[in-house]
Amino acid sequence: MKKVVTFGEIMLRLATPGYQRFVQATEFTATYGGGEANVAVSLANYGLNAEFVTRLPKNDIATACLSSLHKYNVKTDNVIFGGDRLGIYFLETGAVARASKVVYDRANSSIADIKPGMINWREVLKDAQWFHWTGITPALSQGAADACLEAIKVANEMGITVSTDLNFRKNLWKYGKTASEVMPALVEGCDVILANEEDAEMVFGIKPEGFDVTATSGHVDAAEFESVCKQMMAKFPRAKKVIITLRGSINANHNTWAGVLYDGRTLFQSSKYDITHIVDRVGGGDSFMGGLVYGLISYTGDDQKALNFAVAASCLKHTIYGDFNLVTVDEVEKLMGGDASGRVSR
Repeated sequence: MKKVVTFGEIMLRLATPGYQRFVQATEFTATYGGGEANVAVSLANYGLNAEFVTRLPKNDIATACLSSLHKYNVKTDNVIFGGDRLGIYFLETGAVARASKVVYDRANSSIADIKPGMINWREVLKDAQWFHWTGITPALSQGAADACLEAIKVANEMGITVSTDLNFRKNLWKYGKTASEVMPALVEGCDVILANEEDAEMVFGIKPEGFDVTATSGHVDAAEFESVCKQMMAKFPRAKKVIITLRGSINANHNTWAGVLYDGRTLFQSSKYDITHIVDRVGGGDSFMGGLVYGLISYTGDDQKALNFAVAASCLKHTIYGDFNLVTVDEVEKLMGGDASGRVSR
């Protein structure tokens, strides 16, 4: 079975217990996560051959981090070692009208100090069918952006499908360049582009007219985003599919969730899920991406089914603590089929 390779940063996640604020917490729950690693875990859970590539320090924390991936059958054979530290992020989970907060402690992490040439991408990708990266990686440093571009170019030369999640994080772009300056050269090499309601605007200035992401009141009109998809395809003609996730935020615990997929001819729209008791929304977009990659590989030629799988998979992720989406294909397909009862499986 050919593999799917993802590349990026994985971090130690330190979360306050329950809904405690940082100022209240006397302890933190430790797990691991990161955009591209989260996608790899999803794909491994669905039975695909998934590999995660990164750069880690040579210490016990990195060993524990890798063990967390191996637990879910993610391969890490091509991880390289160097640098001094694993990045950390602190999470305070919001409730009702109080938003969640993230504080990053990832400066000078091992992958931020990566340089082109450190990874032999031809060797890594020799038996791959898909390569995935996110906009988080080139936001870390010029070296990380260059290494990512290096991988994309090799994947293009080898005929491997390349996907990206734009994943704009304004607090990460601090090394002297903006996302608008760096991202176009990388996205130009992508066959599949994923964004949320505001990524395309923040990175490329592309948006639906009259849409305010801060004032959705739980309602997002999917049809409004066809213009965004068309503009993205016009800007990046290599892209065969552009996908937008649509989150309507009623409060921190109650969101609506849907998505659209545009293939250059047809705008496919998913069902909309009403997620009323969110357990953990971190990694929601990554779980969508994992479901999308699985769907596009497994349901060849059926973009509607692939989109439906991605949205249902991500809906289920909102019920699971931690960054990883620990669900099976059977569980996702049951939700796709309309079984949202939550009845005990005996």
